[in-house]
Amino acid sequence: MEGAGLLAPDRIAAAETEPVPTARRNFPVLAPHLSQRLRAATPTQTVHPTTLDAGLQASLESLAARSVRFSGDRLSVAIVVADHRTGEILASVGAADWTDDARAGFIDMTQALRSPGSTLKPFVYGLAFDDGLAHPETLIEDRPTAYGTYAPQNFDRTFRGTIPVREALQLSLNIPVVTLTEAVGPARLLAALERAGAKPVVPGGQAGLAVALGGVGISLQDLVQAYAALARLGRPVRLSASPGGAAELPQPLFGREAAWQVADILAGLAPPPNAPRGRLAYKTGTSYGHRDALAVGFDGRHVVGVWMGRADGTPVPGAFGGDLAAPVLFEVFGRLAPTLTPLPPPPPATLIVPNARLPQPLQRFRPRGALFSTVAPGAPRLPSRPTAPNWR
Repeated sequence: MEGAGLLAPDRIAAAETEPVPTARRNFPVLAPHLSQRLRAATPTQTVHPTTLDAGLQASLESLAARSVRFSGDRLSVAIVVADHRTGEILASVGAADWTDDARAGFIDMTQALRSPGSTLKPFVYGLAFDDGLAHPETLIEDRPTAYGTYAPQNFDRTFRGTIPVREALQLSLNIPVVTLTEAVGPARLLAALERAGAKPVVPGGQAGLAVALGGVGISLQDLVQAYAALARLGRPVRLSASPGGAAELPQPLFGREAAWQVADILAGLAPPPNAPRGRLAYKTGTSYGHRDALAVGFDGRHVVGVWMGRADGTPVPGAFGGDLAAPVLFEVFGRLAPTLTPLPPPPPATLIVPNARLPQPLQRFRPRGALFSTVAPGAPRLPSRPTAPNWR
Protein backbone atom coordinates (compact mmCIF):
# COMPACT_ATOMS: atom_id res chain seq x y z
CA MET A 1 0.00 0.00 0.00
CA GLU A 2 2.96 2.28 0.64
CA GLY A 3 4.38 1.61 -2.80
CA ALA A 4 1.03 2.26 -4.43
CA GLY A 5 0.73 5.59 -2.63
CA LEU A 6 -2.46 4.59 -0.85
CA LEU A 7 -1.17 5.45 2.63
CA ALA A 8 0.68 8.55 3.78
CA PRO A 9 3.98 8.03 5.66
CA ASP A 10 2.55 9.29 8.96
CA ARG A 11 -0.28 6.76 8.79
CA ILE A 12 2.18 3.97 8.04
CA ALA A 13 4.29 5.01 11.04
CA ALA A 14 1.23 5.05 13.27
CA ALA A 15 0.19 1.60 12.06
CA GLU A 16 3.62 0.17 12.85
CA THR A 17 3.25 1.18 16.50
CA GLU A 18 -0.15 -0.48 16.92
CA PRO A 19 -0.20 -3.67 19.04
CA VAL A 20 -0.80 -7.00 17.34
CA PRO A 21 -4.54 -7.88 17.40
CA THR A 22 -5.47 -10.64 19.82
CA ALA A 23 -9.13 -11.11 18.82
CA ARG A 24 -11.23 -11.14 15.67
CA ARG A 25 -13.31 -8.01 15.12
CA ASN A 26 -16.11 -7.39 12.69
CA PHE A 27 -15.01 -5.41 9.67
CA PRO A 28 -16.76 -2.02 9.74
CA VAL A 29 -19.35 -1.69 6.98
CA LEU A 30 -21.24 1.54 7.60
CA ALA A 31 -23.25 3.46 5.02
CA PRO A 32 -22.37 1.13 2.11
CA HIS A 33 -24.75 2.83 -0.34
CA LEU A 34 -23.40 6.31 0.38
CA SER A 35 -19.84 4.96 0.24
CA GLN A 36 -20.47 3.57 -3.23
CA ARG A 37 -21.91 6.89 -4.41
CA LEU A 38 -18.97 8.87 -3.09
CA ARG A 39 -16.48 6.50 -4.65
CA ALA A 40 -18.30 6.58 -7.99
CA ALA A 41 -18.30 10.39 -7.95
CA THR A 42 -14.53 10.64 -7.39
CA PRO A 43 -13.01 7.24 -8.25
CA THR A 44 -9.41 8.44 -8.05
CA GLN A 45 -9.81 9.70 -4.49
CA THR A 46 -8.54 7.25 -1.86
CA VAL A 47 -10.16 8.77 1.24
CA HIS A 48 -13.72 10.11 1.31
CA PRO A 49 -14.45 12.13 4.47
CA THR A 50 -18.13 12.49 5.37
CA THR A 51 -20.32 14.39 7.79
CA LEU A 52 -21.94 11.16 9.03
CA ASP A 53 -22.19 10.45 12.74
CA ALA A 54 -20.78 6.90 12.90
CA GLY A 55 -22.61 6.02 16.11
CA LEU A 56 -25.93 7.31 14.78
CA GLN A 57 -25.41 5.58 11.43
CA ALA A 58 -24.76 2.23 13.12
CA SER A 59 -27.77 2.70 15.39
CA LEU A 60 -30.11 3.50 12.50
CA GLU A 61 -28.84 0.63 10.35
CA SER A 62 -29.73 -1.65 13.25
CA LEU A 63 -33.14 0.04 13.56
CA ALA A 64 -33.77 -0.39 9.83
CA ALA A 65 -33.01 -4.11 9.96
CA ARG A 66 -35.20 -4.58 13.02
CA SER A 67 -38.13 -2.61 11.59
CA VAL A 68 -38.67 -5.07 8.71
CA ARG A 69 -37.63 -8.30 10.42
CA PHE A 70 -41.19 -9.55 10.80
CA SER A 71 -42.75 -7.70 7.86
CA GLY A 72 -42.26 -10.03 4.92
CA ASP A 73 -39.24 -11.04 2.91
CA ARG A 74 -39.25 -8.13 0.45
CA LEU A 75 -40.05 -5.09 2.58
CA SER A 76 -37.24 -2.57 2.89
CA VAL A 77 -36.65 0.78 4.56
CA ALA A 78 -34.57 3.90 3.96
CA ILE A 79 -33.70 6.70 6.40
CA VAL A 80 -32.09 10.12 5.91
CA VAL A 81 -31.13 12.36 8.85
CA ALA A 82 -29.73 15.87 8.47
CA ASP A 83 -28.95 18.87 10.65
CA HIS A 84 -30.99 21.51 8.85
CA ARG A 85 -29.09 24.32 10.57
CA THR A 86 -25.85 23.34 8.81
CA GLY A 87 -27.09 21.20 5.91
CA GLU A 88 -24.92 18.27 7.00
CA ILE A 89 -26.30 14.77 6.45
CA LEU A 90 -25.74 12.83 9.67
CA ALA A 91 -27.05 9.42 8.60
CA SER A 92 -28.05 7.78 5.33
CA VAL A 93 -29.51 4.27 5.38
CA GLY A 94 -30.27 3.05 1.87
CA ALA A 95 -31.92 -0.29 2.69
CA ALA A 96 -32.84 -2.60 5.52
CA ASP A 97 -29.82 -4.81 4.81
CA TRP A 98 -27.25 -4.17 2.12
CA THR A 99 -26.49 -7.90 1.83
CA ASP A 100 -30.11 -9.09 1.59
CA ASP A 101 -30.81 -9.83 -2.08
CA ALA A 102 -34.41 -10.84 -1.34
CA ARG A 103 -35.08 -7.25 -0.24
CA ALA A 104 -32.97 -5.83 -3.09
CA GLY A 105 -30.71 -4.42 -0.39
CA PHE A 106 -28.15 -3.33 -2.96
CA ILE A 107 -30.54 -0.59 -4.20
CA ASP A 108 -30.10 2.78 -2.48
CA MET A 109 -33.68 3.75 -1.72
CA THR A 110 -32.65 7.20 -0.49
CA GLN A 111 -31.99 8.04 -4.17
CA ALA A 112 -34.77 6.10 -5.92
CA LEU A 113 -37.62 8.07 -7.50
CA ARG A 114 -40.86 7.15 -5.74
CA SER A 115 -44.28 8.68 -5.26
CA PRO A 116 -44.29 10.90 -2.14
CA GLY A 117 -47.98 10.32 -1.42
CA SER A 118 -49.39 13.12 0.73
CA THR A 119 -46.04 14.47 1.92
CA LEU A 120 -46.12 17.32 -0.63
CA LYS A 121 -49.42 18.71 0.65
CA PRO A 122 -47.78 21.08 3.19
CA PHE A 123 -46.02 22.91 0.36
CA VAL A 124 -49.31 23.64 -1.40
CA TYR A 125 -50.68 25.15 1.80
CA GLY A 126 -47.48 27.16 2.26
CA LEU A 127 -47.84 28.67 -1.21
CA ALA A 128 -51.49 29.50 -0.55
CA PHE A 129 -50.58 31.19 2.75
CA ASP A 130 -47.77 33.12 1.09
CA ASP A 131 -50.06 34.30 -1.71
CA GLY A 132 -52.65 35.55 0.76
CA LEU A 133 -55.20 33.07 -0.59
CA ALA A 134 -55.71 31.30 2.72
CA HIS A 135 -54.80 31.28 6.40
CA PRO A 136 -54.70 28.32 8.81
CA GLU A 137 -58.11 29.39 10.17
CA THR A 138 -59.69 30.04 6.75
CA LEU A 139 -62.75 27.89 6.10
CA ILE A 140 -62.55 25.63 3.06
CA GLU A 141 -64.99 23.18 1.50
CA ASP A 142 -64.55 19.42 1.64
CA ARG A 143 -67.35 18.21 -0.58
CA PRO A 144 -67.73 16.50 -3.98
CA THR A 145 -65.74 18.60 -6.46
CA ALA A 146 -64.94 18.30 -10.17
CA TYR A 147 -62.36 19.94 -12.43
CA GLY A 148 -63.52 18.94 -15.87
CA THR A 149 -63.38 15.14 -15.86
CA TYR A 150 -61.14 15.01 -12.78
CA ALA A 151 -63.02 14.49 -9.51
CA PRO A 152 -60.64 14.01 -6.55
CA GLN A 153 -61.70 11.76 -3.70
CA ASN A 154 -60.62 11.71 -0.08
CA PHE A 155 -58.76 8.64 1.10
CA ASP A 156 -61.72 7.44 3.18
CA ARG A 157 -64.32 8.36 0.52
CA THR A 158 -66.14 10.67 2.94
CA PHE A 159 -66.75 14.43 3.06
CA ARG A 160 -66.58 16.77 6.03
CA GLY A 161 -68.27 19.84 4.64
CA THR A 162 -66.87 23.23 5.69
CA ILE A 163 -63.73 22.93 7.83
CA PRO A 164 -60.71 25.09 8.76
CA VAL A 165 -57.68 24.85 6.50
CA ARG A 166 -55.63 23.78 9.53
CA GLU A 167 -57.84 20.75 10.00
CA ALA A 168 -57.85 19.93 6.29
CA LEU A 169 -54.06 19.59 6.32
CA GLN A 170 -53.91 17.71 9.62
CA LEU A 171 -56.48 15.22 8.32
CA SER A 172 -54.60 15.04 5.00
CA LEU A 173 -57.78 15.56 3.00
CA ASN A 174 -57.41 15.38 -0.77
CA ILE A 175 -60.25 17.60 -1.97
CA PRO A 176 -59.19 20.80 -0.13
CA VAL A 177 -55.55 20.48 -1.21
CA VAL A 178 -56.54 19.93 -4.84
CA THR A 179 -58.73 23.04 -4.55
CA LEU A 180 -55.71 25.02 -3.36
CA THR A 181 -53.44 23.43 -5.98
CA GLU A 182 -55.79 24.68 -8.69
CA ALA A 183 -55.59 28.16 -7.16
CA VAL A 184 -51.80 28.39 -6.84
CA GLY A 185 -51.01 26.27 -9.92
CA PRO A 186 -49.35 22.83 -9.95
CA ALA A 187 -46.35 24.20 -11.84
CA ARG A 188 -45.67 26.57 -8.95
CA LEU A 189 -45.55 23.64 -6.54
CA LEU A 190 -42.85 22.03 -8.66
CA ALA A 191 -40.99 25.33 -8.89
CA ALA A 192 -41.08 25.67 -5.10
CA LEU A 193 -39.62 22.19 -4.68
CA GLU A 194 -36.88 23.06 -7.14
CA ARG A 195 -36.09 26.26 -5.23
CA ALA A 196 -35.69 24.07 -2.16
CA GLY A 197 -33.06 22.04 -4.02
CA ALA A 198 -35.23 19.03 -4.92
CA LYS A 199 -35.51 17.54 -8.41
CA PRO A 200 -39.08 16.28 -8.86
CA VAL A 201 -39.88 14.32 -12.01
CA VAL A 202 -43.39 14.50 -13.51
CA PRO A 203 -44.65 11.60 -15.65
CA GLY A 204 -45.26 12.99 -19.12
CA GLY A 205 -43.47 16.21 -18.24
CA GLN A 206 -46.59 18.24 -17.41
CA ALA A 207 -47.86 18.69 -13.86
CA GLY A 208 -51.56 18.23 -13.21
CA LEU A 209 -53.68 18.80 -10.13
CA ALA A 210 -52.84 15.33 -8.78
CA VAL A 211 -49.22 16.39 -8.26
CA ALA A 212 -50.10 17.41 -4.69
CA LEU A 213 -51.42 13.89 -4.03
CA GLY A 214 -48.19 12.18 -5.04
CA GLY A 215 -48.43 12.29 -8.84
CA VAL A 216 -44.72 13.05 -9.16
CA GLY A 217 -41.46 11.17 -8.64
CA ILE A 218 -39.04 12.35 -5.97
CA SER A 219 -36.26 10.70 -3.97
CA LEU A 220 -36.32 10.42 -0.20
CA GLN A 221 -33.21 12.60 0.09
CA ASP A 222 -34.83 15.30 -2.05
CA LEU A 223 -37.98 15.09 0.07
CA VAL A 224 -35.86 15.65 3.18
CA GLN A 225 -34.15 18.48 1.30
CA ALA A 226 -37.53 20.18 0.76
CA TYR A 227 -38.58 19.71 4.39
CA ALA A 228 -35.27 21.20 5.52
CA ALA A 229 -36.29 24.43 3.78
CA LEU A 230 -39.63 24.30 5.59
CA ALA A 231 -37.85 23.74 8.92
CA ARG A 232 -35.61 26.76 8.24
CA LEU A 233 -38.64 29.04 7.80
CA GLY A 234 -38.42 28.97 4.03
CA ARG A 235 -34.64 29.34 3.66
CA PRO A 236 -33.38 26.36 1.60
CA VAL A 237 -30.02 24.72 2.22
CA ARG A 238 -28.23 22.21 0.02
CA LEU A 239 -27.86 19.03 2.06
CA SER A 240 -24.55 17.21 1.73
CA ALA A 241 -22.70 14.29 3.28
CA SER A 242 -19.33 15.77 2.29
CA PRO A 243 -17.60 18.29 4.59
CA GLY A 244 -18.06 21.78 3.19
CA GLY A 245 -20.58 20.56 0.63
CA ALA A 246 -23.66 22.12 2.24
CA ALA A 247 -24.63 25.62 1.17
CA GLU A 248 -27.58 27.97 1.50
CA LEU A 249 -29.58 28.30 -1.70
CA PRO A 250 -30.36 31.77 -3.04
CA GLN A 251 -34.14 31.70 -3.53
CA PRO A 252 -36.62 31.22 -0.67
CA LEU A 253 -39.13 28.38 -0.66
CA PHE A 254 -41.78 30.90 0.41
CA GLY A 255 -42.12 33.52 3.14
CA ARG A 256 -41.07 32.98 6.75
CA GLU A 257 -44.59 33.52 8.05
CA ALA A 258 -46.08 30.95 5.66
CA ALA A 259 -43.40 28.39 6.53
CA TRP A 260 -44.02 28.88 10.26
CA GLN A 261 -47.78 28.50 9.79
CA VAL A 262 -47.30 25.19 7.97
CA ALA A 263 -44.90 23.92 10.63
CA ASP A 264 -47.31 24.95 13.38
CA ILE A 265 -50.10 22.95 11.74
CA LEU A 266 -47.90 19.87 11.33
CA ALA A 267 -46.71 20.15 14.93
CA GLY A 268 -50.34 19.83 16.02
CA LEU A 269 -50.61 16.26 14.74
CA ALA A 270 -50.95 13.61 17.43
CA PRO A 271 -47.71 11.61 17.86
CA PRO A 272 -47.56 7.81 18.13
CA PRO A 273 -47.44 6.29 21.64
CA ASN A 274 -44.10 6.54 23.48
CA ALA A 275 -42.88 9.40 21.25
CA PRO A 276 -40.08 11.65 22.57
CA ARG A 277 -41.12 14.73 24.53
CA GLY A 278 -41.58 17.97 22.63
CA ARG A 279 -43.27 19.17 19.43
CA LEU A 280 -42.38 17.51 16.17
CA ALA A 281 -43.70 18.86 12.87
CA TYR A 282 -44.30 15.87 10.65
CA LYS A 283 -46.33 14.52 7.74
CA THR A 284 -47.02 11.00 6.57
CA GLY A 285 -47.75 9.76 3.08
CA THR A 286 -49.00 6.64 1.34
CA SER A 287 -48.63 6.27 -2.41
CA TYR A 288 -51.28 4.95 -4.77
CA GLY A 289 -51.63 1.19 -4.46
CA HIS A 290 -49.80 1.10 -1.11
CA ARG A 291 -46.40 0.95 -2.81
CA ASP A 292 -44.71 3.52 -0.58
CA ALA A 293 -45.16 4.43 3.08
CA LEU A 294 -43.42 7.64 4.14
CA ALA A 295 -42.97 9.93 7.11
CA VAL A 296 -40.96 13.16 7.15
CA GLY A 297 -40.54 15.47 10.13
CA PHE A 298 -38.40 18.08 11.82
CA ASP A 299 -37.76 19.81 15.11
CA GLY A 300 -35.63 22.89 15.72
CA ARG A 301 -32.43 21.11 14.68
CA HIS A 302 -32.93 17.88 12.76
CA VAL A 303 -34.95 16.83 9.73
CA VAL A 304 -35.63 13.14 9.13
CA GLY A 305 -37.23 11.16 6.32
CA VAL A 306 -38.31 7.51 6.41
CA TRP A 307 -39.45 5.40 3.46
CA MET A 308 -40.79 1.86 3.67
CA GLY A 309 -41.91 -0.37 0.84
CA ARG A 310 -40.59 -2.81 -1.73
CA ALA A 311 -37.71 -1.79 -3.95
CA ASP A 312 -39.39 -3.36 -7.00
CA GLY A 313 -42.43 -1.09 -6.57
CA THR A 314 -44.95 -3.86 -5.97
CA PRO A 315 -47.80 -3.08 -3.55
CA VAL A 316 -47.61 -3.76 0.17
CA PRO A 317 -51.24 -4.50 1.06
CA GLY A 318 -52.43 -2.55 4.07
CA ALA A 319 -49.28 -0.42 4.28
CA PHE A 320 -49.81 3.18 5.43
CA GLY A 321 -47.28 5.88 6.20
CA GLY A 322 -48.79 6.38 9.64
CA ASP A 323 -48.63 2.71 10.54
CA LEU A 324 -45.22 1.77 9.12
CA ALA A 325 -43.04 4.84 8.67
CA ALA A 326 -44.24 7.22 11.42
CA PRO A 327 -43.22 4.99 14.37
CA VAL A 328 -39.76 4.60 12.81
CA LEU A 329 -39.55 8.39 12.33
CA PHE A 330 -40.25 9.03 16.00
CA GLU A 331 -37.81 6.35 17.09
CA VAL A 332 -35.11 8.02 15.00
CA PHE A 333 -35.77 11.30 16.81
CA GLY A 334 -35.68 9.42 20.11
CA ARG A 335 -32.21 8.16 19.24
CA LEU A 336 -31.03 11.63 18.27
CA ALA A 337 -31.76 13.19 21.68
CA PRO A 338 -33.91 12.52 24.77
CA THR A 339 -36.04 15.59 24.00
CA LEU A 340 -36.88 17.39 20.79
CA THR A 341 -35.24 20.71 20.00
CA PRO A 342 -37.94 23.43 20.22
CA LEU A 343 -39.35 24.75 16.98
CA PRO A 344 -38.76 28.46 16.29
CA PRO A 345 -41.25 31.09 17.51
CA PRO A 346 -43.52 32.80 14.98
CA PRO A 347 -41.97 35.62 12.95
CA PRO A 348 -43.16 39.05 14.15
CA ALA A 349 -45.46 39.64 11.17
CA THR A 350 -47.34 36.33 11.53
CA LEU A 351 -51.10 36.78 11.76
CA ILE A 352 -52.36 34.59 14.62
CA VAL A 353 -56.08 35.20 15.08
CA PRO A 354 -59.30 33.13 15.03
CA ASN A 355 -61.42 32.98 11.90
CA ALA A 356 -63.83 35.70 13.04
CA ARG A 357 -60.99 38.23 13.28
CA LEU A 358 -59.49 37.48 9.88
CA PRO A 359 -59.91 40.00 7.05
CA GLN A 360 -63.13 39.21 5.21
CA PRO A 361 -61.46 37.67 2.10
CA LEU A 362 -59.54 35.23 4.31
CA GLN A 363 -62.47 34.01 6.35
CA ARG A 364 -63.66 31.60 3.64
CA PHE A 365 -61.76 30.31 0.61
CA ARG A 366 -63.67 30.67 -2.63
CA PRO A 367 -62.19 28.68 -5.54
CA ARG A 368 -62.29 29.93 -9.09
CA GLY A 369 -62.62 26.85 -11.29
CA ALA A 370 -64.19 24.13 -9.16
CA LEU A 371 -67.78 22.96 -9.42
CA PHE A 372 -69.05 22.02 -5.97
CA SER A 373 -72.09 19.86 -5.48
CA THR A 374 -74.09 19.42 -2.35
CA VAL A 375 -73.55 16.22 -0.42
CA ALA A 376 -76.13 13.72 -1.61
CA PRO A 377 -78.60 12.40 0.95
CA GLY A 378 -77.15 9.38 2.65
CA ALA A 379 -73.59 10.15 1.52
CA PRO A 380 -71.03 9.17 4.18
CA ARG A 381 -69.96 12.00 6.45
CA LEU A 382 -67.66 12.16 9.42
CA PRO A 383 -67.59 14.59 12.35
CA SER A 384 -65.45 17.60 11.55
CA ARG A 385 -63.16 16.89 14.49
CA PRO A 386 -62.60 13.15 14.90
CA THR A 387 -60.99 12.12 18.16
CA ALA A 388 -58.45 9.77 16.55
CA PRO A 389 -55.51 11.01 14.45
CA ASN A 390 -55.88 10.49 10.71
CA TRP A 391 -52.79 8.47 9.74
CA ARG A 392 -51.99 8.85 6.07
